[in-house]
Amino acid sequence: MTTIENDADVIVVGAGPGGSTTAYHLARHGVRVLLLEKTEFPREKVCGDGLTPRAVKQLVKMGIDTSPEAGWLRNKGLRVIGGGIRLELDWPELASFPNYGLVRTRLDFDDLLAKRATEAGAELRTGVNVTGPVLDNSGRSIGVTAEIGPDKAPVTFHAPLVVAADGVSGRLPLALGLNKREDRPIGVAVRRYYRSPAKHDDNYLESWLELRSKENPDKLLPGYGWIFGMGDGRVNVGLGALNSSAAFGKTNYRRLLTDWLANTPAEWGMTDETNADGPILGAALPMGFNRVPHYTRGVLLVGDSGGMVNPFNGEGIAYAMESGELAAEVAVQALARPAGAERERALAGYPAELKVRYGGYYRLGNIFVKMIGNPQVMRIATKHGMPHPTLMRFVLKLLANLTDPRGGDAMDRVINAMTKVAPAV
Repeated sequence: MTTIENDADVIVVGAGPGGSTTAYHLARHGVRVLLLEKTEFPREKVCGDGLTPRAVKQLVKMGIDTSPEAGWLRNKGLRVIGGGIRLELDWPELASFPNYGLVRTRLDFDDLLAKRATEAGAELRTGVNVTGPVLDNSGRSIGVTAEIGPDKAPVTFHAPLVVAADGVSGRLPLALGLNKREDRPIGVAVRRYYRSPAKHDDNYLESWLELRSKENPDKLLPGYGWIFGMGDGRVNVGLGALNSSAAFGKTNYRRLLTDWLANTPAEWGMTDETNADGPILGAALPMGFNRVPHYTRGVLLVGDSGGMVNPFNGEGIAYAMESGELAAEVAVQALARPAGAERERALAGYPAELKVRYGGYYRLGNIFVKMIGNPQVMRIATKHGMPHPTLMRFVLKLLANLTDPRGGDAMDRVINAMTKVAPAV
């Protein structure tokens, strides 16, 4: 039998937040990691650029300086606008999570995480476009095939374990036959940067539950908007829509964004095209475990590749990083066991733990998505919920998934109980 020389203990495909976090935690445990990224850093990525306390916790775990002096803009919480009401909700005071969020462009953010992974000992190779898995006679992955450079020279890398962190496209899991589940929610988001001295240093993330155009202010536009100050003279402005909405797939979202912004105050600078900093870009949001199983035949799925975006609020970075840390922990334990049944038993713990952590919560999120897809339900909820700050603080904790698992206040106990009794997705 021919012995294959491995290039690493683990190959991680994709150096976004999920992939770089996985590589960092693997390398920190002494595992030989090969991190493959198809683009070059720094690189643009479509995102709201806002990070909740869940993501901040992961950055702190990686030893990243999150101070303003290190280039981060901190925020105190979420400002919600809807039903004629403007409500500022501070992030909750918890033992489990910090009480601040952050904003930073993905251009900076992804580059920073990839560098942190290499500092821990991971080998990063950019300009490597992974095209599929290398399978042994049993159909188990033992590496990946890829193309390098402008001439797309073919190359093969071998490792006993592979982590697919290749984003929403999920090229690697697709090659293994893991298709998206149509019964799980998916969203679409578009965003654009604007120069806005009036809004750029806002210390709240701003969420708009109702969008109206200037031409017809009485008519609600489909979707939900955001305005996040970047702290550098710019804002990240965008909107998202869910496939539970009747308008999904039938709407020009770029036009929708400019229609909504035409109704914002002129001094914000978002009604003038000359203040735009770059084009309007869009991306899909794979939610609620829309690709499973999260482990199969030597490949673990992390982040967007496994559809781990939170259905309640469209947050993906925190869950990409959390799943990356968990995948690393499981892989370290699995590699310490002999190949075969013992190792597979350890690897099976990855999807099982994901289901425990997020399964019930995502089930609730899937129900929530279907409900708010009805404009009438959303209008009633906004009208009757927004005037009650205590109720809205509960909603913030639920939507952002910010509770203390043990102890905590009455709101925490209710939310934790709801996620436990909900059947896992």
